[in-house]
Formats: sequence, structure tokens, C-alpha cells
Amino acid sequence: MDFSPLFTPYSVGPLTLPNRFIMPAMQRELSPGGVPSEEMARHYRERVEGGVSLVIGEATAVDHPTSTHYWKYARLTGPSLDGWKRVRDAVKDAGGALFIQLWHEGAVRKEGEGPHPDVRTISPSGRIQASEPVGRAMAPGDLVEIKDAFLRGARTARELGVDGIEIHCAHGYLFDQFLWGETNARTDGYGGDHVGRTRYPCEVISAIRSEVGPDFPISARISQWKERNFDGRIADTPDQLHDILAAFRTAGVDVFHASTRRFWTPEFEGSDLGFAGWVKSLTDASVITVGSVGLDNDIMASLYGEHASSTGRPGLQELLRRFRNNEFDLVAVGRSILGDPNWVRKVREGRFDELRPFTKADLAFLT
Repeated sequence: MDFSPLFTPYSVGPLTLPNRFIMPAMQRELSPGGVPSEEMARHYRERVEGGVSLVIGEATAVDHPTSTHYWKYARLTGPSLDGWKRVRDAVKDAGGALFIQLWHEGAVRKEGEGPHPDVRTISPSGRIQASEPVGRAMAPGDLVEIKDAFLRGARTARELGVDGIEIHCAHGYLFDQFLWGETNARTDGYGGDHVGRTRYPCEVISAIRSEVGPDFPISARISQWKERNFDGRIADTPDQLHDILAAFRTAGVDVFHASTRRFWTPEFEGSDLGFAGWVKSLTDASVITVGSVGLDNDIMASLYGEHASSTGRPGLQELLRRFRNNEFDLVAVGRSILGDPNWVRKVREGRFDELRPFTKADLAFLT
């Protein structure tokens, strides 16, 4: 099969990428004290040199005491800016583009740890699952403060000269907790049905869009599954998914990063379409697929220490088939390029027998 279609240019607003392969946000613990390190800059540069067109920098905690308990995850505040400039220059000097992913853990944050151990964890309804309370529910003042924190992060990212931002709305973190019925029981206009639950994330994104203007790309990473519940869903039907996407699109989203554990798994009964394929069929925005590209098991299996074998050419033929079927525009490759920074180049050159598995030794690159 001819894989050259995956190496054609693609534009998102004013940004034109030379190929369809990107590096998704993955935590590496390379930002001690929240400051991106030289090692992080070098890590991203190597992946761009290996063929990646766009790097989405690791999940970056917004400037609020409740955002994260991790000491070594990036932040976007004054002390971190020199580190981000180092990352920006490394990516751009290698010919790549850079997005920063803005993030808040919500109920996932552990109280008693991190830079603000005495601060209560907050989330839409003070729960991480329907039957598991954590911290406290967000008060009206919290809603304002968190929106302002995301707004400051977006403003800072644009001032840094990166190419766009991604808002983390997936995997059971704060904005996904608003979208998921199990973790959002609010009765103040920020809960209710699947559309009502989009209100707060969309208010934040709309404010960001007004701040950064029309020509600064905004991606939203969305998912059905949660790290605490693989079967969790924000949309039970394609019609519900359409409504959610429409709300985000109206708010100002240019790109949907459709996260699944395995990109080839059908999302709804009666159709072969994966999650990205359904998203692509229901919106005019650009769509990124992600989920075990190039490997035979999912990211959570790797986190549990399982070996992941390369699917080689056959697995990439399935990726190409779905791309030709117009199920997505861009492909995010995670673990495959962690262990092999030249993975994209090898695919382009047809060196499929040289594609590496993802082993336990590679877990040092993944947290």
C-alpha cells in the first residue's frame, strides 16, 4: 500500500503542517518545580527531527492551587517561562510546530501532596465517580477563578509564540468531569443533560477564543473512557455526540483530538467507525485520531507493565484505510515514538521491520 497520503500537508487555520503525524501530550516528569527542563526540550526536538510535524506539549497545569499535585509536571507561570521558551526554540529550530495543552486535574488531584498540600481538591460535584466522593464541589467563585486561570494560560501561550493550545477535556480530568453524568450532579445550570453539562467547558473555551482571536488554533482533547472507568461515556448515542461537538465548535474549537484506547475499535453499534470517525462525520472541525497507533495493546496495559508489540505494516494499513475513508485528518502517535524517535521517518521510508515494540524499559519515558 502507498502510505504517501499520510505525508501530505495539512492546514489548521494559518498553521500548515508538512505531514499528518503529531506527538500527543504525554507526561514525562521532565519539569521539576513546573519548569520544562533542557531534557524535555531535547526530547521533543528529537521527535521532530524523526518526522513529527506537531508536538503537543505535556499536560500543563493552569495557574491555580487546585490544578495538580504533581511536582514534576509543567506549569505555565512566570518561573516556567524560560523553560517553555527553551522548548519552543528546540521544536521550531527542528522545523516543527508546538501546542501547549492546558489542564486541571479536578477530582483526580490528591490532597496533602504537591505545592499546595493544604488546599482542598475541587471538582463539579465533589466526586471522582458516582459513589466515590473526593474534595468538594466547586462554588461559583471557583468557576470564575478556574476560567480566569485557563484564560491566563492561553494568553501566556500566545505571547510565548507557540502555534496553538489544546484544552484537556478527556480521561476523567476536570472538564471531562463536567461532561460526564456520573461526576456532574450540579443543579445550577452547569449540569443536567448532555448539553447542559457542556456549559462550563464551553464558557471557558469561548472566553479563550475571545482572548486569543480567530487565528490561534484551539484543540480540545475529548474521550469517552476515563482512566478510572474504561466504560465511561459522555455520549450514549451519535446524536448526543453531535450535540456535544456542536457546543464545543460554537465555543471556538478548531480541532477535536478524539482519544480512544485503540483507534480501530468501533464506537457505536451498527458501524465500523471508531471514535475519531464518528467525530469527523459529525463536525466540520479538524480531527486527530489517537490510541495504540503502531502497537497491539493500549496505554493502560503499558502502564500496568505489559509488553506492546509493533503491529508493523498490517496495523498501519488499517490506519491508512481509515484515513482514506476520511475518518480523521491527523494521527497522534504516543508510545511508538517514545521508544523510537525515528518512528515516523521509518514509516515514511517503508522500514516497517525496524519499528520497535514498546517494552517495560520504555516505561521510564511514560508516566
